Amino acid sequence: MTAVATPSAVPAAPVRRAEPRWVRPSLGLLLVATAALYLWELSASGWANAFYSAAAQAGSQSWKALFFGSTDAANGITVDKTPAALWVMSLSARLFGVNAWSILVPQALLGVGSTWLLYATVRRTSGAAAGLLAGAVLTLTPAAALIFRFNNPDALLVLVLIAAAYGTVRAIEKASPRWLVFAGVAIGFGFLAKMLQAFLVLPAFALAYLVAAPIALGKRLLHLLAGLAAVVVSAGWYLAVVALWPVADRPYIGGSQNNSLLELTLGYNGFGRITGDETGSVGGSPGGGWGSTGLFRLFGSEMAGGIAWLLPAAVLALGAGLWFTRYAPRTDRSRASLPLWGGWLIVTAAVFSFMGGIIHPYYTVALAPAIAALVGTAAVQLWRIRTDPAAVGLLSGGVALTTVTSYLLLNSSWQPWLAPAVLVLGLLAAIALFFVQHFGRIAAVLGLVVLLTGTGAYSLATAATPHSGAIPSAGPNTRQMFGGGGLLGTTLPGANLTALLQKSGDHRWAAATVGSNNAAGYQLGSGKPVLAVGGFNGTDPYPTLAQFQQYLRQGQIRYFLGDGMTMRGSRSGSDAAEQIAQWVAENYQMTTVDGVAVYDLTA
Repeated sequence: MTAVATPSAVPAAPVRRAEPRWVRPSLGLLLVATAALYLWELSASGWANAFYSAAAQAGSQSWKALFFGSTDAANGITVDKTPAALWVMSLSARLFGVNAWSILVPQALLGVGSTWLLYATVRRTSGAAAGLLAGAVLTLTPAAALIFRFNNPDALLVLVLIAAAYGTVRAIEKASPRWLVFAGVAIGFGFLAKMLQAFLVLPAFALAYLVAAPIALGKRLLHLLAGLAAVVVSAGWYLAVVALWPVADRPYIGGSQNNSLLELTLGYNGFGRITGDETGSVGGSPGGGWGSTGLFRLFGSEMAGGIAWLLPAAVLALGAGLWFTRYAPRTDRSRASLPLWGGWLIVTAAVFSFMGGIIHPYYTVALAPAIAALVGTAAVQLWRIRTDPAAVGLLSGGVALTTVTSYLLLNSSWQPWLAPAVLVLGLLAAIALFFVQHFGRIAAVLGLVVLLTGTGAYSLATAATPHSGAIPSAGPNTRQMFGGGGLLGTTLPGANLTALLQKSGDHRWAAATVGSNNAAGYQLGSGKPVLAVGGFNGTDPYPTLAQFQQYLRQGQIRYFLGDGMTMRGSRSGSDAAEQIAQWVAENYQMTTVDGVAVYDLTA
């Protein structure tokens, strides 16, 4: 964002100058601090999301399991996502052994890389100071502090989307189709991490290039077609390989009802997330069964703590940028960054706010780069033109808005002194900035402290809190949804059951059990493949009862673990897992080992 002093003034693109001496040391300090925050006591979360940890274990033992993202090394069924994030974890586990460190450290390094790459992207349009502030905001976003210390696919998704933003910025500078293709490849790789969610940034990036690239409109459109082709190829090759691979020679595609990755992409993990019509889901319903939908959903109790701290300030920053660059030339780089980051924020926030299907609080980490870039850019650019009364008013208003937001989010039993302290400090900072000509740099320091105190404190609390289970959320002493026990929980087996599984003999699977999370605990504890009957939710039609019985005739499964209950309830999807559990309970004798029902399928 470049300010204009008069309506007739025309802002110019930032001029490249030699960086001040303080830039590199400041960047180094930021990256070291980011690494410390994300790596500190990382092993406290153990296996974190055991579902993905077990798949990484499988990938460390079998190249086929690595390629397909199988939940077990015997390649029975895959996770319910495309497997790029698992490739990173599995390769790390192959190099350093299967343990919590080897699985979680790559996520932390992805976080450090995201901070550096966001700095590099914002610096190209708004300068080093804006890039450093944007990087700091990203690092201190609680949802980021959660995900970059956890092993869900979102960590890789954030990194590659920022890489795509960097490629788009470089492409806009000189109308470079090569950089636009790079951006398309990065978005395609994001699809391999978390499927259609990666495509939410496409409208923003395309608009930014269409508006600002310094060439004729026809060539801009042709370049965008090349970028789109790069997206299709980099995402579609994997879909094609899986579709063409002989079905009998690959694992079942988890999360689908027809053993189809395309179905998974468009249905359960695609448009079903928007409409709520997700066959096989464990909960939710059309019209908001996964929480109240609406304009203020991101400020609700489930999501606000992870992302809402600077969200109002980011919206204000976007408006300020559009106003102050209203007379800028079409190709102005500062103005070009506004549709890129603003479009990213608006489209993604709108989808998250109104989608009726499965959504979890940690998804909001995808908003963090856009919020950080807008806040970092606006704060620095408005400070540079602080002689303009409008700029001073926006700076003061942004700090006041952030103060109120932080106060509301902090006003709880956790650290009860912090909320009033932030409120008082924030109001002082807002006043100081309003009279910036009298308070100078003191006002700037106070403003920065207020911007980062609330979100920073919550991020530190997030990092200090162990997180596990399928649905983690940011903050101190957070509720771990489905963290242990039940179909979506994971409990490691006791010593006796572990020994039993390890001595299961030469079988393809040491055991079978309903649900991938149950299977993950037994597999991680014993190191033996465990078949996840019914996939993640226990609602996939794999294996069918006939297939399961065929596996038994072939001697491929030694034990069945569970009490015959599948917790199916009113969920949609296949009832194959329920049939198998009941058939086993009716035909085999049950014993109890470490509190777990065990059926010896060879007896």
